[in-house]
Amino acid sequence: MAGPALLVVARPLTLALRLLPPGGVRRGLLRAAHSPPAAWLLLPPVAAVVDVGGLWALYRTGLTAAAHHRPWLDGALHLHMAAAGLLFSSAICQLDPVRRRRSTALRATTLLLAGTAHAVLAKTLYATGPPGTAFAAADLRAGAQVMYYGGDAVEVALALVLAVGWYTAAGRRPRRTGDAARGRRLPAAHARSAASEVG
Repeated sequence: MAGPALLVVARPLTLALRLLPPGGVRRGLLRAAHSPPAAWLLLPPVAAVVDVGGLWALYRTGLTAAAHHRPWLDGALHLHMAAAGLLFSSAICQLDPVRRRRSTALRATTLLLAGTAHAVLAKTLYATGPPGTAFAAADLRAGAQVMYYGGDAVEVALALVLAVGWYTAAGRRPRRTGDAARGRRLPAAHARSAASEVG
């Protein structure tokens, strides 16, 4: 749960764009990041459904039991969970250059609802294991607690990143407004100064 969030905070796309020389690879990466499918996938509610919906499908259907007997399915599920976590963290934080930045309100609401769905899933796992599995009650409860409290920790970290971004953007806006207002007053001050010199 923590891995995707930590990777997103490191801004991998920004880092890649700074390291790559100008050319086809860099342009292709930017084109992919600004493409309509990427914009749609990075819509916070869509990313939340892919991430949390995937968890519900894994633990509340027979997928977990099936993955125990099929190594390829187990690998595919692990890959999906990592990719879905990256997608969700990217959609909430929006630190890398994307085609369209979503509002802070939408991202915060999505994070709150996804966190609630994640916590409810952890509580259901505390009571009953995934269908078709026979985990020991102590193991099941320990896993559910790690999922519950670990999820809370990651969600708080994502909320902090979101809050810092909002605070920084909100601080920049008044500064720009103040600079513009001072810029309008400056010529009038110069005009008075020039008039006094002529007088």
